[in-house]
Amino acid sequence: MPMRLALEDYLGAIGMGVAEMLDAHARAGATARVPTCPAWTADQLLAHQSMVHRWAAGNVSGSGSGVPITQTRILAEVADLRGYLREGADALLAAIVGADDDLRAMVFLKDAPPPRLFWARRQAHETTIHAVDARAAALGRVPTDAEVGIPTDLALDGIDELLRGFHTRGRRTSPLFDGTDFTFTVRPTDAAASWTVQVRDGPLVLEDVAGPVEPALTGTAVQLYLGLWNRGTQIVEAGGLGLLERWRDVRVRWS
Repeated sequence: MPMRLALEDYLGAIGMGVAEMLDAHARAGATARVPTCPAWTADQLLAHQSMVHRWAAGNVSGSGSGVPITQTRILAEVADLRGYLREGADALLAAIVGADDDLRAMVFLKDAPPPRLFWARRQAHETTIHAVDARAAALGRVPTDAEVGIPTDLALDGIDELLRGFHTRGRRTSPLFDGTDFTFTVRPTDAAASWTVQVRDGPLVLEDVAGPVEPALTGTAVQLYLGLWNRGTQIVEAGGLGLLERWRDVRVRWS
């Protein structure tokens, strides 16, 4: 069954992620490279997150589903990127808080919750993962699970959204598929949860299977969350199929 946190948990995660991004950006400096997103500088990371928050707020408020300002324009026109990030995050939080529970708005993931909760959830994980990127810029390397301060329940929810929401939709065949169908488990070592994933010609399929399945990807919930988003290196693989090597080619697509 899909996991869900309360709306307040998602709003809190957005706020915490923004605070971490601002702090890490200040420590990293505007031109620091982002090890977890090598094409970006710290400024480009903030511009991207600022853009996404405004796009999400527009979807929730009904003011428009298009991106209101591009990342390139933000970098060219905004002098105070940290202030701009705060402003966009505040607008997003206000839009979600002010929305009705029966909000009608676009959603784009499989097995998505209702729109109000969907946008809170999606932006909670968007902001949390990019806060990890900001910390990586400040550290000059990929952070460990102990360095990111992500709650276990948020990490579990994020694993669920990634596997059940992103990688089971569309028609594209996963890079994990090598011509032979197989099944593996994502299994946290610190929580009573697991995801059994069928790999075949097409998108991934989540299965309800009792008991452990090998091969498996294991680690704490936070280690798995970071690793499956390609933001961590602490996942342990059992089974010998080279899943971790293949997973490096797995990318999130927004459509």
